[in-house]
Amino acid sequence: MEGHPCELYEPLERGKVRCTACSHYCRILPGQSGICGIRQNQEGKLFLLVYGKAAAVNLDPVEKKPLFHFLPGSSIFSLGTIGCNFGCSFCQNWDISQAARSIRTRLMKDQRPELQGVEVTKFGYDLPPKRIVELCLGKAPSIAYTYNEPVVFYEYLRDTAELAHKKGLKNVMVSSGYESEEAMLGLHGLIDAMNIDLKGFTDEFYRQVCLATLEPVLRTIRRARELGIWVEVTTLVIPGKNDSDDELRGIAEFLASVDRDMPWHLTAFHPDYKMQDIRQTPLATLKRGYRIGKDAGLHYVYLGNVMDEEHSSTFCPECHELLIARQWHDIRIASLRKGTCGKCGHAIPGVWA
Repeated sequence: MEGHPCELYEPLERGKVRCTACSHYCRILPGQSGICGIRQNQEGKLFLLVYGKAAAVNLDPVEKKPLFHFLPGSSIFSLGTIGCNFGCSFCQNWDISQAARSIRTRLMKDQRPELQGVEVTKFGYDLPPKRIVELCLGKAPSIAYTYNEPVVFYEYLRDTAELAHKKGLKNVMVSSGYESEEAMLGLHGLIDAMNIDLKGFTDEFYRQVCLATLEPVLRTIRRARELGIWVEVTTLVIPGKNDSDDELRGIAEFLASVDRDMPWHLTAFHPDYKMQDIRQTPLATLKRGYRIGKDAGLHYVYLGNVMDEEHSSTFCPECHELLIARQWHDIRIASLRKGTCGKCGHAIPGVWA
């Protein structure tokens, strides 16, 4: 057997299984894997092929996730594996996120799907949960599961998060928001913050560009807040794809209906992967989105992937005092005092200690 036994799945008839890690709920035939390419049915049981196999590791500023209301100025240990349940044509980490999908496609063409486990487990290097936590102690107060969709390596994530909490570390998921209810409940109490991509606001965009659907993402954003997880949302604004007033307004109004204090990051697109023919997002487009977010009642809207200190900094929504000044990932605490405005005393939602 290749890989680590999965927990989130159900056995079906004739050796099939139903993976319950994400909202695709893949029905997987013996010898084959789900959409992500890293959860494989081996003789009627599901195995995670990348358990303990990190394909990317970095020590990042937490602002890079992006998280602006979560331990500002701190470092965060970031890791991911290969494999993803989305197929975004603009993916900036496509070399790892889409690697397992490419392997599966090739092996299916060659009629050798049983080799999926052998080939996938070659990727990455050994980094078991205990070692991740050891590396973080004294260097970073939190761990980010990122680069690819973390819920697809659920068992690896969960085991690491449990050890991290026991050692006083916090856990962050940077996610496309396709977690199943089973996964969210299984991670309850272990995940301290999430940055969730809300990539557009139409099913057409999600189906054509991301190979997924919209509603499960909206459901995850609501559920994460209900579970007490600190949530920030990112929208990569792509010219001609999701940058209309109607679409941006739809996102802003949805977020405001969930929590007006939920930060919304509008980030600039640059050509990558299969979207090489679309220009970078103009700053004027991002500023238009900023105004739309504010008009919808959101208290914290931020611009990313651009140099714009004014629209990347945090201001008190009551008295407009500058609280945190930001230039790219460099920050300066101006008037934030233990999670409150230093001028008027207004409580600023987030995780500050």
